Amino acid sequence: MKILLLSLAATVMLAAGTRAHAAQATAAPASIHETGVRGSLALIDGGHPAAVLVDAGDHPGVLRAARDLRADLSAVAGGEAAFSTGQSPQRLAVIAGTLGHSARIDRIVREHGIDTGDVAGRNEAYLLQVVESPEPGIDRALLIAGADKRGTIFGVYEISRRIGVSPWTWWADVPPPRHANLHVAPGRFTDAPKVRYRGIFINDEDPALGGWLKATYGGANHQFYERVYQLILRHKANYLWPAMWQPRAFYEDDPRNAEVADEYGVIIATTHHEPMMRAHDEWSRHGTGRWDYNSNSKVLQEFWRGGVERLKGHEVVVTLGMRGDGDEAMAEGTATALLERIVDDQRKIIAEVTGKPAEQTPQVWALYKEVQDYYDAGMRVPDDVTLLFADDNWGNIRRLPDPASKRAGGSRLGGYGVYYHFDYVGGPRNYKWLNTTQVERAWEQMRLAWAHGVERLWIVNVGDIKPMELPISAFLDQAWNPDAADLEWISRYPAAWAAEQFGPAHAAEIGSILSRYTQYNARRKPELLSPDTWSLVHEHEADRVLAGWDALVKRTLELGAKIPASHRDAWYQLVEYPVLASANLNHLHVAVGRNRLYAAQGRASANQWGEKARELFARDAELQRVYEQDIAGGKWTSMMSQPRIGYTHWQSPERNVLPALATVDVPEKGVTGVAIEGDARRWPYPLQGPRLPVLDPVGAPSREVVVFNGGRQKIGFTASTKTPWLKVSPASGDVQDAQPLKIEVDWNALPEGEHEGRLYIRGKDWTEVTVTVPVHKPPAHRGVRGFVEGNGVVAIEAQHHSRAVAPAGGAWQVVPNLGRTLSGVTAWPATGEPATPGGDGARLEYPLVMDHDGEVEVRVVMSPTLDIRHRGGLRYAVSINDETTPQVVNMRLDPTPGDRDFRAWEAAVIDNSHVASSRHRVRAGANTLRLWLVDPGVVFQRIEVVRRPWPPTTLGPPESARR
Repeated sequence: MKILLLSLAATVMLAAGTRAHAAQATAAPASIHETGVRGSLALIDGGHPAAVLVDAGDHPGVLRAARDLRADLSAVAGGEAAFSTGQSPQRLAVIAGTLGHSARIDRIVREHGIDTGDVAGRNEAYLLQVVESPEPGIDRALLIAGADKRGTIFGVYEISRRIGVSPWTWWADVPPPRHANLHVAPGRFTDAPKVRYRGIFINDEDPALGGWLKATYGGANHQFYERVYQLILRHKANYLWPAMWQPRAFYEDDPRNAEVADEYGVIIATTHHEPMMRAHDEWSRHGTGRWDYNSNSKVLQEFWRGGVERLKGHEVVVTLGMRGDGDEAMAEGTATALLERIVDDQRKIIAEVTGKPAEQTPQVWALYKEVQDYYDAGMRVPDDVTLLFADDNWGNIRRLPDPASKRAGGSRLGGYGVYYHFDYVGGPRNYKWLNTTQVERAWEQMRLAWAHGVERLWIVNVGDIKPMELPISAFLDQAWNPDAADLEWISRYPAAWAAEQFGPAHAAEIGSILSRYTQYNARRKPELLSPDTWSLVHEHEADRVLAGWDALVKRTLELGAKIPASHRDAWYQLVEYPVLASANLNHLHVAVGRNRLYAAQGRASANQWGEKARELFARDAELQRVYEQDIAGGKWTSMMSQPRIGYTHWQSPERNVLPALATVDVPEKGVTGVAIEGDARRWPYPLQGPRLPVLDPVGAPSREVVVFNGGRQKIGFTASTKTPWLKVSPASGDVQDAQPLKIEVDWNALPEGEHEGRLYIRGKDWTEVTVTVPVHKPPAHRGVRGFVEGNGVVAIEAQHHSRAVAPAGGAWQVVPNLGRTLSGVTAWPATGEPATPGGDGARLEYPLVMDHDGEVEVRVVMSPTLDIRHRGGLRYAVSINDETTPQVVNMRLDPTPGDRDFRAWEAAVIDNSHVASSRHRVRAGANTLRLWLVDPGVVFQRIEVVRRPWPPTTLGPPESARR
């Protein structure tokens, strides 16, 4: 049996347990295939799709979704599907309806004895089942029966997704695949969401989405929101915080916005700082006096009353509480008593306006930024109010409920939620332009949330929607069934998502490209890049970073040549533009850095690097122009216009600004200059001589010296040494721009120990430079296995342990791609009590081969996870060899300005990692480093054992050799 696309090799699922896209030995109930089996329904037969039938009296959103399914079937089949609210014009059909609201569905269920016991009355549940002779004139039909209107809608869109229609078919121009034949396997399939409210927040939408909105729809009106509602529902989500940057106001800008949301079946709420269904801009339109409850409570109460009065029975979730005007802190300190009074008064307004107890209207209290301080200080709200925890705006959840209360059955009636971010405006730097969220990190954090009992609300700030397509899908798919979204699920997700957009042929490679570009962007977000980010003088860091980007660009362009023309628009949006634009931006900053460095060194090529930077700046604009004007017929005008170049503080510049460039006055005559690895100075330098970093056969078997020209005319040079074991190449030449010299050692001719050689460089202009070359040849330690010290350091990726002792009832898990270099390692489950390190406790072991006895610093690189249980930090422990008491190290990060750990947090989110350290003794030869579990939730990325400070680089040393 040939399985449809989205099956990669064996069992790839987009939402585990909910998708039947996977290849299976036998046809799963209601799964869709290109060839039929006994009892299956021919959904498309020879290019002719089955009819789509609904009752005219069903919910408007059901009829809308059914029409979408008709259009999807038509697009896939290449022939028009029939749609009817009466008798079927065909003998094969899809019949959709809501239990208790569709007479047709109720009759079929009753007459055919369809089991709806696990669907009826279950929130947003649906049933898919092939039924024989469901009604006169129909031989066979696929029954889609929903417990409520969204249950039916989700069942309908589930079929759309199973036939290969991406939720991004409109928003990313992903064309539906063509199939002449599709069959629905017999059997009964039911499903329902685990998280009650699942949605997105459109935010920070100017200039990109805002400019596109104005050009496309004239503003954020119901025509725009219809597209948003469709996107949400196609992901089987149900919840929206609408765009709210001033001067936008969802209810007032277009009264149809809310009406159409209700027709579609999307629940509307307002953001964490917009209480009582009032948009932020409405206060500037209608408010009088100060936004201050102490001095202006009566005016504020009437303002909030107006927000509740216009709900008109629509499905909503009302935000309670109050922040300062403009999403700022309300007052200095923790105003607990005041906020408790505000919440109490707001609930009175809700009860008065609705005419029913306040607890019958869903409400949420967002513990965002300083509001969490109120919670930590003991403030509480009524039990029916959902507590919405938040991340730190950078994807690290700040606080979660005690999982013990869930296990004891004591979870609050209103439950818990999490407000997460893929986009942010604020310190230490805005990030809005491209996707920089690793889906693995978002998954890991939301898995923590689910395990701690966050089951009521998952909401994510998605900025302009585009270009956050991949993480939006992953977030909403995980929210549907977090229990099924396990480690295997997230490991396969990028390739599975790629298959849904582009088909299975290149899905694995596309998924790999998506994972790699987001990993590269996550290690330093584009807006945080500067000419100083990647070191130009230490360990070839800038060259290594650019080589990674260049390799990714090459893969992308080679694969892009194989993508069908039908998918070129989607390819550019989802893959090519983010890769090429990100790579270009890194090249731009490195070019500016080289321009400045070379100008300081007096290199003639500084001006050339300035021109290169200008070319790369222009290329950034050209890549954006193609996105906004060429693809999809110019559909996405303004969409990539978020500024990303020229930041000087946290707020974005008004437009991209090329960083300042240096210009040198280049003489006609050639001028010899020398630069060495590890030193930014130009040589010769008064009263000093250059000294290379140490050469080491393991960590640094060669070093580089550069002879450069400070003039226009070529200039000759010679390089020589009197040290017999030292080699330099080339030994002479003419330099127009720069000539790298490779410095190597004949290690066989050198005994163990410390040595020094000399390199003599002479230019034809009589410039002379003598370079000292220090060399260290370590003991061989033959027969000893492990990661070998080189250049005074041992660097190990956390997943490369030699032994893993799991915690009781748990396991160590490797999360692929998570982190800056390879992956993350964490203990799971992560809801238990702290562990005591030592003995036979949970740990990871790493074999080390050290040069000699001495003291070292053990630097552990971790994901910047926060103290979600409010216990004073997250701890781990380290021991080497026979240390009887492992050293406990505490990771303390706090996003609260003024807190003692705020600067550590700020550095951690900039680097997307935190480094903590401890000091230990090692011995020559074999050693064992043990990394002990103490607090659950810590994610280890890598370990660095260093004897002396490592040169200032962003990514640290490459992983050490292992023997």
